[in-house]
Amino acid sequence: MSAAKHFVDDPTQAVLSSLHSITLTNPSVLCDEENKIIYRHPASFSEPSNVAVICGGGSGHEPGFAGFVGDGLLAACVAGTIFASPSAQQVRTCLLHRLPPQAQGALAVVTNYTGDVLNFGMAVEKARSVGKKVEMVIVGDDVGVGRAKSGKVGRRGLSGTALVAKLCGALAAKGVGLDECANVGKLAVANLVSVGASLSRVHVPGRSKEEAKEEEERLGPGLVELGMGIHNEPGCKKLKTDLPGLVGTMLAQLLDPSDTDRAYVKIEKKEDILLLINNFGGTSNLELGAVTTEICSQLRTTYDLSPKRILTGNYFGSLDGPGFTITILKLADTGLGSGKSMLELIDAPVEAIGWPISIRPETWERDYGKTKQARDEKDERPKASNLKVNPQTMKNALRSGLKRVIDAESDVTKYDTIVGDGDCGVGLKRGAEGILKMLEGDDLSDDAVMNMAQIVAVIETTMDGTSGALYAIFLNSLAHQLRQQDGPSQSPATPAIWAEALSSSLKALEKYTPAQPGDRTLMDALCPFVETLKRSGNTREAAAAAKKGADNTKGMTPKLGRTVYVGGTGWKDVPDAGAVGLSEFLTGLAEGM
Repeated sequence: MSAAKHFVDDPTQAVLSSLHSITLTNPSVLCDEENKIIYRHPASFSEPSNVAVICGGGSGHEPGFAGFVGDGLLAACVAGTIFASPSAQQVRTCLLHRLPPQAQGALAVVTNYTGDVLNFGMAVEKARSVGKKVEMVIVGDDVGVGRAKSGKVGRRGLSGTALVAKLCGALAAKGVGLDECANVGKLAVANLVSVGASLSRVHVPGRSKEEAKEEEERLGPGLVELGMGIHNEPGCKKLKTDLPGLVGTMLAQLLDPSDTDRAYVKIEKKEDILLLINNFGGTSNLELGAVTTEICSQLRTTYDLSPKRILTGNYFGSLDGPGFTITILKLADTGLGSGKSMLELIDAPVEAIGWPISIRPETWERDYGKTKQARDEKDERPKASNLKVNPQTMKNALRSGLKRVIDAESDVTKYDTIVGDGDCGVGLKRGAEGILKMLEGDDLSDDAVMNMAQIVAVIETTMDGTSGALYAIFLNSLAHQLRQQDGPSQSPATPAIWAEALSSSLKALEKYTPAQPGDRTLMDALCPFVETLKRSGNTREAAAAAKKGADNTKGMTPKLGRTVYVGGTGWKDVPDAGAVGLSEFLTGLAEGM
């Protein structure tokens, strides 16, 4: 569910504060607070501009469009309240009083929503009536609501509006005239298709929890809404599907020529396109990356399309909406010659806080070819040693210890959930299962160092997090310390040799963690094991010492780890998860020898 909590609950204050912030992060722009206009300072224009491109609409779509004001993009933006069009008076003030005096004309880029079209239209006509040269481009790119349902209203405006503003702003910066700018804007609209999807509704600051609940109930659990608009409007259908299924449905709405209700732009295989993947505002960068990968994969395999440019990120949001839009722009010929193609206009530099810094055109155009990510395996292959072990004995001991770790996973997870983040048991189990799988596929040798190298390789690829790092450091050091005791002739790896190597590995581990016995960590099990093995040479006695150390962590005040800064008193009732997991392995290891 979208969060019904906000740092600023007053929607008026939220809008004004947000607009003011742009003047703080871009010193070349000014804010007319009364009319909610962000506009470029006259001194920021290095050369006379023939055309001033403006845009605007309801707030809540940040960074569009106030964040697009700057050199190479918009001359000004007019903001309304959240999800509501600015008034005609606001727009009129912008056109008549907030544009550079040297501008020979103004172009308004407007999303196709009734309020925006009417209010911008009234202001445009008023400006014309006093002798100003003004044109307006209405952007309708949404295909989620098809021809039959949209009727005379036409397609709604979606994230494609950002691309139209970019094209026209770049042209204006190049000194192109008003008619040419308007024509390219209309050409772009005719070659644009967009569709959105969201997992739930957004919550508007100032609305009550009850209103938020009502909004959420419009889209039940487990469903995604296809064709959702940027103001919380319903889409064309609700689906229960996975990401590949959702992307497949969205791309079909954008590109299937047989869908006569939505086939607004005919795009053939291998045609030049630009792809924009826009975050509604509440989708994590991690998930947006996964969405991007899936979209590009299906474009290539299903439609034989490889975008010339891929833009992904926040361009035209919907407050905290957990969704995204896909926009495809067919790169049509502008007819304006070199330097003014659609691709060159998209690539043109801008200085606006809301337009993400893009990859340079030279990087896109360069042919990097195909290359394998090769590595020299010989550098990673350990050398044989003369320290010998009984392979079957070592295998049996390892199996016994690893199975105990797996069996203890639920208890270890329970302990770690109470005092940590709950991943310790699963991490240890994953590592144990990885080593067991390795033992099933490969027989151990009689070389202690080579065997340790095999085990370390599995740990490094199966265990992550803090435990994975600690185990990898310790076991890598153990392999190194064993090699330090290697002699010129074959000799058995005795308990004394193992104890000495383990003791040196403990000292190596201390370089990377301050943990000591008494801090409530796995060191409370590891240190007693090593010390007892070094003193007695008896593995079972050492394992018993490790278990006692782990048991003693119950009620021990934590000095390291998540519990220290999260707080709570749950640690009083349970032992340390990492110490328990290690003691289970060491107990099983001793039993299997």
